Amino acid sequence: MPEDCNGRHLKLWTPATYRIEVVGALDESWSDRLGGMIIKTRQRADQSTVTTLTGRMIDQAELTGVINSLYELHLPILKVKIVRTEQ
Repeated sequence: MPEDCNGRHLKLWTPATYRIEVVGALDESWSDRLGGMIIKTRQRADQSTVTTLTGRMIDQAELTGVINSLYELHLPILKVKIVRTEQ
């Protein structure tokens, strides 16, 4: 059963589903290289582009790998949020 997302029981090795938002467009073909995350792109009211990646990571080491890949692609990170944790 999913735990609440307040971080009480979160450990570095806890599997979790994350939502990451970045500035810029990222094609859905990058999904395999980013841990199989679902990639959605949208336009904001100011016409800037934001990409949202959502997916399950087995631990925070995998999350760090995805974040490092986004850094290497020069995509500024707006938000990283835990959507759901697992026991």
